[in-house]
Amino acid sequence: MRLNTKVVIFLCAFLLAAGAASAQTKLPPETRNAALRYWLAFAELRDPPADQATQELLERTAAGQTSWDESKLGPILDKNETAILRMQRATRLPECDWGLEQAWNASIAYAPRARVLARLNTLYGLRLAAKGDRSGAVGAWLDGILFSQHVAQGGTLIFALIAQSGMLPNLRVLVEAVESGTLSDTDRRRIETAVRALPESGFDWSGAMRMEEAVLYGMVDQMSQSPNPADFYATAMGEPAPRNFSVPSAADRAHYHDLMNRAEDALRLSPAEAQTRLSGLSGELGSGQVHEFFRRTTPSVLRVNESRSVVAAARERLLQTLAAKGRP
Repeated sequence: MRLNTKVVIFLCAFLLAAGAASAQTKLPPETRNAALRYWLAFAELRDPPADQATQELLERTAAGQTSWDESKLGPILDKNETAILRMQRATRLPECDWGLEQAWNASIAYAPRARVLARLNTLYGLRLAAKGDRSGAVGAWLDGILFSQHVAQGGTLIFALIAQSGMLPNLRVLVEAVESGTLSDTDRRRIETAVRALPESGFDWSGAMRMEEAVLYGMVDQMSQSPNPADFYATAMGEPAPRNFSVPSAADRAHYHDLMNRAEDALRLSPAEAQTRLSGLSGELGSGQVHEFFRRTTPSVLRVNESRSVVAAARERLLQTLAAKGRP
């Protein structure tokens, strides 16, 4: 079959033009923000059975109190596998910005789902280990550690505590995996590299305390602009304002800011080093020299340090276990 010369010329010109147009078309840039992918994972979550027995089995298994039960828990992971795998892929992204504002009423709607997803991911690793895929299990648990760090990023202390509840089970099961002696040298190197990259106490607790302070100042600012500060206090705190309540003054804020700066500095130290400083500071924060609003709303700095100590101990135990078994 012979093609008309004019037709051939037209087709060549059309293809060249189409190629040029395609080359000029720019695709949207790939996101570097893991939070956007985590939201997609949260949307894929499917609620587990509501019966108490199943809920307790999920909790006990994730906590290492009972062995994996494929017949009862496998179907739950099957329904949530898309969400789990989305989360795992998102941990590879270098940034995580949840878009949190320094406001007392900022939404924390994702926090409960983050906790559920973290637990399911730990169970996902246990399932892989039960099936003999030790390397896959290690990968899942290391992804869980990265996810926990992302959950805490840019948030107040409540986010660090939620992240802690997700990180600790992964550190525990990694200890058990190393103690089993069944991991390859490659997997042990992966674990050691990831754990040594962690801060000693897992997260930026000092930054979380700084965010806590900023949120309280936001409340004070709105309270001072309210026509009825006592009513604002009652709405925000869920309880009536104390008798003779007054909005913190500039001097009250300055004094509190000095104390919080000292708390944030202490939380940059190791938990052991911070303990002495925070013991004295705790007494000052609870004294009558601090405005009652700040006394009622400031988390216990000693309990914060206790939480840091728990993470630090779990991290150290894993490193010691690696050393005891011989570094690869």
